[in-house]
Amino acid sequence: MAPRRYNAKIQRAKGLLEIAAAMYDTSLSFETRRAAERALQTESRVGYLLNLALVAAPAQGAAGVSLSFAADSFLELYWVAEKKVSLAWVNPSVAATLAYRGTGPFKRPLPLRAIAVFPSYDVVGFAVHESLGISSLTEIKERKIPLRLATRETGARAVAESPTMFTVAAVMKAAGFTVADLRRWGGKIHSVERPSDPRRRAAIVRGAVDAVFDEGIKSWGQTALDRGFRYLPIEGAVLRRLAAMGYRPSVVPRAIFHGMKADVQTVDFSGWPMVVHKDMPNDVAYAICEAIAAKRRALPTDNFKPLRLAQLCADDAEAPRGLPLHPGAARFYRERGYL
Repeated sequence: MAPRRYNAKIQRAKGLLEIAAAMYDTSLSFETRRAAERALQTESRVGYLLNLALVAAPAQGAAGVSLSFAADSFLELYWVAEKKVSLAWVNPSVAATLAYRGTGPFKRPLPLRAIAVFPSYDVVGFAVHESLGISSLTEIKERKIPLRLATRETGARAVAESPTMFTVAAVMKAAGFTVADLRRWGGKIHSVERPSDPRRRAAIVRGAVDAVFDEGIKSWGQTALDRGFRYLPIEGAVLRRLAAMGYRPSVVPRAIFHGMKADVQTVDFSGWPMVVHKDMPNDVAYAICEAIAAKRRALPTDNFKPLRLAQLCADDAEAPRGLPLHPGAARFYRERGYL
């Protein structure tokens, strides 16, 4: 049997892709403990903002397929809609839902379709210290409470580009107040880049903050409860306004967090969708699914479980999908018995 090989250009391109992924497993990476769940988490000095392009050679003509990939916020969804990139892998699913519907920060519906939704369970938590004596978000406005709030960056750019901060700002606005109001009332903002930042936990433990509004609740949620915080429900008019945009109702679950008397209503922040333009050729979308299947054992997951292809199209609690599957992707899943 004749030996098989990739052509020389593919060998170098594929080799560089493999090396780039492996850079996260070198001596430039290190392990830390996430704030509250105490899981070992790999951090790295290697960057993670991705903009990758595979450009077809001119000699390939009409048969050539160029692909580009990016992650991971509202901005990349615009890039897919404008065909600046072929695929965006974003967090969470509701970001793609808002883009598809043309709600929230999106002024019009974007022509997007899903290739897959990877599992990542999360909700947005609005926790306040019990010493404040409040049971609803609207009381913050009514009493003009000067919260010492732990959250992310709160500037206009962060709200425009970050699904997390857009959501936090939208909830606060629906409850009748803003970050500017908190500052005007004498409040202070404790900002970190990620919810698992050790500075977040330290601020909670030493009593430097009396409110936390953020997702990534697995990394700070139990610590907050242990230090006397309680979750405020997202309900009534606030929940209806968010649901009209495309947010799914969810709960901060008593079963996961100790010290809660009951589930607390909030909004979902689950799922990592891979999104493409609706005009992507069906065979290309199908091939992307083939690539996912081929690399499923190497692809990282956020639920500490092996990746199941059936879940990528299941539209379940860990992997909600608020926009249609691309027809090429749907054919892939149907042929394998998942749809």
